[in-house]
Amino acid sequence: MGYKSLLFLSFATFFGGCSMSNLNPFSHKEKIYYIEGDDIESDGTIRDSSSVIKPKSTGHTSAARFKATMKTYTVKGRTYSPTYVGIGDKMRGIASWYGPDFHGLQTSNGEQYNMYDKTVAHKTWPMDTMVKITNLDNGKSTIARINDRGPFVAGRVVDCSYAVGKEIGIDKKGTCNVQLEVVGFAGKVYKPKAGKVAPKVKLTNFGVQVGAFANMDNANRAKVKYLALAGSGKRVIIKDGKGDNGIILHRVHVMGFGSKDEALDFIRDNSIDGGFVIRD
Repeated sequence: MGYKSLLFLSFATFFGGCSMSNLNPFSHKEKIYYIEGDDIESDGTIRDSSSVIKPKSTGHTSAARFKATMKTYTVKGRTYSPTYVGIGDKMRGIASWYGPDFHGLQTSNGEQYNMYDKTVAHKTWPMDTMVKITNLDNGKSTIARINDRGPFVAGRVVDCSYAVGKEIGIDKKGTCNVQLEVVGFAGKVYKPKAGKVAPKVKLTNFGVQVGAFANMDNANRAKVKYLALAGSGKRVIIKDGKGDNGIILHRVHVMGFGSKDEALDFIRDNSIDGGFVIRD
C-alpha cells in the first residue's frame, strides 16, 4: 500500500472551500492548454508548431492550483522543487499504490481521488503530465495522469492509483521497480509529427530578490534599475514584509525566469551582491 503525506492534507485544507460533487468533476472536452505566445482555435487545436506549452485555467487543474503545486515545499524535513519536463524524460525507482483509505479525498491539484481512475502522485513533475509507467519486474505498462504529490518514502518515485497498480501488477505485492516516461501534458498524450519539436511544460515563476530596503525611495530606484537590466518578458515588483527586527522592508523581486539556472545566471551576470533565487 502506498503512503500519502502531510502535503496531501495541507492542500486539502488550503483549498477546502471548494466543493466536489462527484469523483470526476472536470470536463475532458474543454480546451486544455495553450502554446506560449500563440492562441488555440475554438475547437482546441493548435495554430502553429511552437514547442512550449503552459497549462491554462481550463482542464483538469486550474491555473491557481497548478501554480500552488509548482512551488518549492518541504515534507518530513526534505525540500522538493517541482520543475518542468519534456517529452521523453525518464526516471527510475520504486512504485507503490494507494486505494480505499484515500478514495474520495482531495488530491494536491484539488480533484477528489478516485482509486479507479488512472492517476498517480509524483513529487516534482507538473500536474496533468501524462506518464508511461513500466513495471520493470514483469514488463507490464500503462499510461496515467499526475494529479497528486508524493510518495514521500525513500526510493519511491511514484504512487499509483489502484487502477494503475492493478494494470502493471502491483496491487497485491504493493511495490515494484518502474520506469517513468513523460508522454504528454495537460491530460493528453503527445502524438509526434514529422518536423515538429516535442513540447515541454515551461515554468516561469522563478525570480530573484535583488534587494530589501527600509526606504521606499531606494526600493523604487532599484526597481527602475532592474527593469532596464532584466529586459522583455520579466517583471520587477516590490513586496512589503517585516524584517527580523520588525521593521517593514520593501523587497525588490525580478520575476519571470524559466528555470533556477536562468535566475542564477542573472545574479552572476549582474554581480548582484546578496541576490538569491525565489519562487513566486
